[in-house]
Amino acid sequence: MLARAARSTGALLLRGSVQASGHATRRASSGLPRNTVVLFVPQQEAWVVERMGRFHRILEPGLNILIPVLDRIRYVQSLKEIVINVPEQSAVTLDNVTLQIDGVLYLRIMDPYKASYGVEDPEYAVTQLAQTTMRSELGKLSLDKVFRERESLNASIVDAINQAADYWGIRCLRYEIKDIHVPPRVKESMQMQVEAERRKRATVLESEGTRESAINVAEGKKQAQILASEAEKAEQINQAAGEASAVLAKAKAKAEAIRILAAALTQHNGDAAASLTVAEQYVSAFSKLAKDSNTILLPSNPGDVTSMVAQAMGVYGALTKAPVPGAQDSVSSGSSRDVQGRDASLDEEFDRVKLS
Repeated sequence: MLARAARSTGALLLRGSVQASGHATRRASSGLPRNTVVLFVPQQEAWVVERMGRFHRILEPGLNILIPVLDRIRYVQSLKEIVINVPEQSAVTLDNVTLQIDGVLYLRIMDPYKASYGVEDPEYAVTQLAQTTMRSELGKLSLDKVFRERESLNASIVDAINQAADYWGIRCLRYEIKDIHVPPRVKESMQMQVEAERRKRATVLESEGTRESAINVAEGKKQAQILASEAEKAEQINQAAGEASAVLAKAKAKAEAIRILAAALTQHNGDAAASLTVAEQYVSAFSKLAKDSNTILLPSNPGDVTSMVAQAMGVYGALTKAPVPGAQDSVSSGSSRDVQGRDASLDEEFDRVKLS
């Protein structure tokens, strides 16, 4: 008895395994697997079972046992991610440009019960919903925004599909636009627009470069003028300092010469040396008369070098000698007489020169 039950159970298990191995072939031929009492459901699949025409339960992956005749597998739903190609269709943008656009839809069945009883053909329903949603979303955008906001367009289509497909037990994971075809004339105008934009940017960059160049040149000239003025200022300061140093050096040299001359005059025969020097200077000055002007003043006896030297030495002696007390009045009176006499002689000489 037990052996017979074991043989019958093994036969049923063997038959169920054979039925499970040929599951794909049977679904391809008949569309749905048949009730063989013992069934093995593959992973990531959900088999919807009806009992006497009414929903009974959903078979989980693994071993499942059904009642013959009463139970029937009504739907088989795949829980894997499904890829659906959305056919190419025409859509009109906000600026009245007709586009040919297609896409790819990625979805997954989240609730096998709703996917089985909520809609007749879930994939077809989602495909049609994706096409209509894409047309409505493209109608809200201009042609330029269609290319710039491609990601936001895909996200908007996914949100719209998920709102409607929630009652079908389907969730749209993502939607991708594959190709966007524009009319040839529109394509040519877009190409011209791109070329114009590039020329505009090139012109702007060139003008900015010219402006920067002019600014740099002006800044260079400004710096050059500033440096030139500073150099001229430094040159003038150095020149003034050099002239001041030269004047100071000349003054020191002259003071040293006077000191040496004074020291020499105090030595032996200093008066004779001074007389010789005065005579030489007189002769040199007399040789230069009447070279710069025709009008000159001469003493009464210009050829008498001895008297001129004696007069110069007398003046030097009077300056070097200390004044004697009591004799100042006589000296001053004599000096005044000498001065008057010299003035009279100079007047006579001047009149003579004018007459001549």
